[in-house]
Amino acid sequence: MTFFNEAKFLIKENIRDYGMYIALFVILLTFSILTDGLFMSSRNISNLLDSAGYIAVLAVGMTLVIVIRHIDLSVGFAAGFLGAIAAIFLTQMGVSVYITIPVILVFGIFAGLFNGFLIAQIGIPAFVATLAAMLIFRGALLRVTERTGTIIVNDEKFNALGNGFIPSIAEVNGLHLLTLIIGLAGILLYIYSEFSNRRNKKKYQFDVVSKGIFAMKLVLVSAVIAYITWILAGYNGFSWTVVIMLAVVVIYHFLTTKTVLGRHIYAVGSNPEAAHLSGINVKKITYIVFGSMGMLAALSGILFTSRLQSATTTAGTLFELDAIAAAYVGGVSSAGGVGKVTGAIIGAIVMASLTSGMNLMGVGISYQYIIRGGVLAAAVIFDVMTRRKRG
Repeated sequence: MTFFNEAKFLIKENIRDYGMYIALFVILLTFSILTDGLFMSSRNISNLLDSAGYIAVLAVGMTLVIVIRHIDLSVGFAAGFLGAIAAIFLTQMGVSVYITIPVILVFGIFAGLFNGFLIAQIGIPAFVATLAAMLIFRGALLRVTERTGTIIVNDEKFNALGNGFIPSIAEVNGLHLLTLIIGLAGILLYIYSEFSNRRNKKKYQFDVVSKGIFAMKLVLVSAVIAYITWILAGYNGFSWTVVIMLAVVVIYHFLTTKTVLGRHIYAVGSNPEAAHLSGINVKKITYIVFGSMGMLAALSGILFTSRLQSATTTAGTLFELDAIAAAYVGGVSSAGGVGKVTGAIIGAIVMASLTSGMNLMGVGISYQYIIRGGVLAAAVIFDVMTRRKRG
């Protein structure tokens, strides 16, 4: 098979995975041209990634929830409520930030497990169970913020999570040196993992792509990582939000692709009955996925409260819909069993890019909602069409 024929075949076979990257590239290119390069400026890309952070974290958890054929509508106000509790701990109770964050994450896990209990143990449909939890968290958020309306957080360490940047060792031609070093380390780690995966596939006699395609993939992805690193290094470097977002992606990507738990999650999503008959504890998987979702909702609430440096009565509004949209745009399937956490992050960045680009162009908020809705509809249509072709 020639190089071009192989490339064409791979794109056709993996259109689900590549589609969102192509879409993101088109969006970035379009807005860059329409804004005369302002969209791709270091400051705008840094702000864009920071604004996508709390939704991206939610989208990772939501992807796994949708993979096992459920939905979680409670995550938005769960994030808002837990963010408000973090603010109360820090301001009114004087608790250290190092204690507050782990405690809030544990609260999130319990909130998720409560949803898991209603769904797995009692058998309430996820839509109804999480809708009830959403209303409970909405009421709880209003309750804890009703006296002041807004709880201002003055803790510098906490606020740095949403607004701060990693320390700078030195500046090289106006570029953030530590960011450049982390970017280089990321490229080397990516290349090492790709070679390792290729070696393992050959060892077990799985098909691998030709050396030409493999080399092209390494060069393209490394170039993208290098370019993003270079852009961010031009404006304060990596923010702590981006570092946390990348950490979540790396951990969840490892869990879903390299562990038995990950295989069980996708097995339950593909066919719960078959998974149960093969000895997989479907209830346990449901508990784990919803517990994880609750923890990520808590982390999202921490990031959002930190970014605003305050907790408000409206915090968390529509977060769940943004997370669901990001998960679907990122390639998760409504039929379950298909979806990657890396896709969820790309989906969140796609949605944030649309908002950022349209804001720069002065597009009205009404049109912004219509366009974002159209993109979500297109993503789901794309999912249905690709499944139909395979079927």
